[in-house]
Amino acid sequence: MKIAVIGASGKSGSLLVTEALSRGHDVTAIVRKSNSNFDPKVNVLVKDLFQLSYDDLKPFDVIIDAFAAWTPETLPLHQTSLKHLTDILSNKPNRLLVVGGAGSLYVNPEHSIRLVDSPDFPEEFKPLANNMAKALDALRQCNDVQWTYLSPSIEFIADGKRTGKYTAGGEQVLFTSQGKSQISYADYAIAMIDEAENAKHVKQRFTAVSEY
Repeated sequence: MKIAVIGASGKSGSLLVTEALSRGHDVTAIVRKSNSNFDPKVNVLVKDLFQLSYDDLKPFDVIIDAFAAWTPETLPLHQTSLKHLTDILSNKPNRLLVVGGAGSLYVNPEHSIRLVDSPDFPEEFKPLANNMAKALDALRQCNDVQWTYLSPSIEFIADGKRTGKYTAGGEQVLFTSQGKSQISYADYAIAMIDEAENAKHVKQRFTAVSEY
């Protein structure tokens, strides 16, 4: 399978590249600046996300969007970057897998309260969560795109260990047997590449949790 990872030099993106490569896939890292730290087996395309055309993405069975923005002035790029990708993949066979946020997950069975709207959600993370939630809302309207959105657990642990196991769910926050909602970047990468291979959640959002 040919897989492209946009934002491949980031923490999440680099682990997605590693996981896909370890399974024998043909992997291309799409980055804004040249990076010599990739495995020699990884192809590298140096191009800004907003400059990507369908001709750039056409060769890939799966495109994984691991774009990230953290500063107040760049947070809206979560919406505009995803719109750019869905525009160029409209009515195309290529699949788009999105590294999403946890804030838009629901905390109740009725799916009426999102995590970002719950009383204990940290105020400083609300702008990021709300921008990512709006991007997901727009993505849901893209019926002509083969998209999948993977939300991590509440605790998304960058340097957490790779346990090799996870539990997948739907629209609601998942918890471990110890009552924790957590997943490492490495286990998240496993869930994402499993989805790339198995296509179980096309035009759906899902989430994953792992035990430590």
